[in-house]
Amino acid sequence: MSTPSATPSRVDPQFLLEVGDLIAQSLELGVAGADIDPDAPLYGDGLGLDSIDILEVALVLSRKYGVQLRADDADNHRIFSSLRQLAGHVAGLRAT
Repeated sequence: MSTPSATPSRVDPQFLLEVGDLIAQSLELGVAGADIDPDAPLYGDGLGLDSIDILEVALVLSRKYGVQLRADDADNHRIFSSLRQLAGHVAGLRAT
């Protein structure tokens, strides 16, 4: 079971930008973190990431912030649903 996330609407805008930049850089998306819509889906129609991309993102965030993002977490669909959700989850893990 997942550790509770920070309220996504209350994620620090600077942290949101930082996580967006990490995603853009690690996946070589050719965009800045500020260009990623924080509420757009990460999968499919939004940012267009696939499962391999999500694994890479989880690894980068785990290394950078010392948090554990587990592949078997039942909440992964929600956690990785958008940049805002992901940043909120990581922020919540860092606070514990």
